[in-house]
Amino acid sequence: MLIAGFPAGAWGTNCYLVAPAAGEECVIIDPGHQAAQGVEDALKKHRLKPVAVVLTHGHLDHVASVVPVCGAHDVPAWIHPEDRFMMSDPEKALGRSIGMPLMGELTVGEPDDVKELTDGAKLQLAGLELSVAHAPGHTKGSVTFGLPEAADIPPILFSGDLLFAGSIGRTDLPGGDMAEILDSLARVCLPLDDSTVVLSGHGPQTTIGQERATNPYLRQVAAGQGASEAPRRGM
Repeated sequence: MLIAGFPAGAWGTNCYLVAPAAGEECVIIDPGHQAAQGVEDALKKHRLKPVAVVLTHGHLDHVASVVPVCGAHDVPAWIHPEDRFMMSDPEKALGRSIGMPLMGELTVGEPDDVKELTDGAKLQLAGLELSVAHAPGHTKGSVTFGLPEAADIPPILFSGDLLFAGSIGRTDLPGGDMAEILDSLARVCLPLDDSTVVLSGHGPQTTIGQERATNPYLRQVAAGQGASEAPRRGM
């Protein structure tokens, strides 16, 4: 399997290209602010052909390049219906203006083809099976994407802004909810095998085992306690 990732834009949001191998079809996850050129560079380097864009949630730092990327390759974008409005109205999703200089760099709106994600769906794309889990808390429509263990490759979780190395996504923007994100951590993350590799929306990769042992939020969810006061991340 090939996973090419890079941090993009002002928020350093991780964009991933996932394919069975170099030279094959791929899925693009979260092409955010200023990610379009990085996507094109990775496609060329690994000789990949995109078949879809899939989005962990609708915040601007994860969707800002959806229109140019989908348009350049005539592919659909998949997003949970509760976050779909954010593609066309990013300021509403943030509860404030993001500023005219930044807005001037963006192509706000939906691509021509938008498909909606559902909890428990199995997306068959580019020879891959992506398992969708609805995981609200950071936003109402946040999801994760899972890839099963294969050959010598451990299971993989693309966690978006649900779970980071050492932290979780912020819950103070519109649609955020601490109780919901703790429930999502319990439902989506705790049942996973410790060997599961976590590729999140920001920061370095980690594993479920590492986070189960050290992440204050995951530890307290596992213990049935309340929220930790550790810092949270994400836009």
